[in-house]
Amino acid sequence: MGTAMNPLDPLHLGKLGFGGAGIGNLYKAIPDGEALATVLAAWDAGIRYFDTAPHYGLGLSEQRLGAVLRDKPRDEFVISTKVGRLLEPNAAGGRDSEGFDVPATSRRVWDFSEAGIRRSIEDSLERLGLSHVDIVYLHDPDVHDLQAGIAQGLPALEKLRSEGVVNAIGVGTNSAEAALECVEAADLDLLMLAGRYTLLEQPGVPLLDRCVERRTGVVSVGAFNSGLLARPEVPDDAHYNYDQAPPEVLERARALASECRGFGVELPTAALQFPLRHPAVVNVTAGATSPEQVTTNAARMEEPLPEELWEALEDQRKGAGQ
Repeated sequence: MGTAMNPLDPLHLGKLGFGGAGIGNLYKAIPDGEALATVLAAWDAGIRYFDTAPHYGLGLSEQRLGAVLRDKPRDEFVISTKVGRLLEPNAAGGRDSEGFDVPATSRRVWDFSEAGIRRSIEDSLERLGLSHVDIVYLHDPDVHDLQAGIAQGLPALEKLRSEGVVNAIGVGTNSAEAALECVEAADLDLLMLAGRYTLLEQPGVPLLDRCVERRTGVVSVGAFNSGLLARPEVPDDAHYNYDQAPPEVLERARALASECRGFGVELPTAALQFPLRHPAVVNVTAGATSPEQVTTNAARMEEPLPEELWEALEDQRKGAGQ
């Protein structure tokens, strides 16, 4: 994929990263062989930034990602995981209740303390089978207790970075408001922002502008808005923000698709490339559950798009009063 030249990207993440939620059986189970083939397809496509989290499949994503990457030269890839949720043994059994199709052999326990964060990293390294991770994000602090995340979690991450345990630190969140509080409160290298700066909607613009000032790079995830922008034609049952898309959102997405078609471009190609147009964004990370999805995303990211398309889409956005 080449190396990024953005000065906010000291780790050289490249334009496209691989998100590990899908190989943690998000929404549906996929066989081990398919998951490992998907990670290998990302490597073969030139992707060298891989993101995961204990939350994804109760550690399954980390295990599967590590099974492939531990055989690769460690200095040739960048890997991030997340802290804030520890995995504790769960004797109750059953299935996971937080979106992953896995047995509930563990339960998630929120812990933003320094001790909890250190243990979380140690546990992740064991599942990954790696000696270190490059980036650690505080995961969804706003979902649990944003102020505790800021007061406890972020100073702990800064300490770990100063000790050389990790190379870079950040926060991963769906909330632009929470992200801004974190960016102001700590010296963050990166921010992983889900769905708040996409082709469909850009409420995160003030946050991204501030990230440029603070020299915090942004990793954009959720570029397809939960699948709404993932196909050239927008189906009636498309998802948006993890739920059924309402009619007015479907209409906006279809208008975007129509504009793209007029330039001979498919909607997902424009959606994947759009976030990189902001100078704060150093990487777009996309999940996948099959090798075909990975190779398609990689091809879309490299497709040259005419500047006139972006101008037309901006005119459409202004015309719609967005």
